[in-house]
Amino acid sequence: MRGMEIWINPACSKCRSALTLLDAEGADYTVRRYLEDVPDEGEIRAVLERLDLEPWDITRTQEPAAGELGLKEWARDADTRDRWITALATHPRLIQRPIITADDGTALVARTDEAVRDAASRR
Repeated sequence: MRGMEIWINPACSKCRSALTLLDAEGADYTVRRYLEDVPDEGEIRAVLERLDLEPWDITRTQEPAAGELGLKEWARDADTRDRWITALATHPRLIQRPIITADDGTALVARTDEAVRDAASRR
């Protein structure tokens, strides 16, 4: 992946705020509306590696789909890791947002202004 990319849901206020901050910082980025352009399991694995997080760390457990799947009851270990990743790929609303992949190979969940500025500085 080349350049900075931000995974957003346009209906999310944190995502809109992140875009405003990236613009103010003069960042060069691409927008991925991940509910329309759904990341596959391989992309989710790659982002998790860049984030240095596990799939349950970026799962929105308050979403209705999480309740329907019973995610709060799922184990959080190596044996269930693939199951979590499949759930995120199948139900992208479960993915925490916004996620920024930076030019330097890192990524972060950009829910705060500080995180967005940090990502913008990594160009």
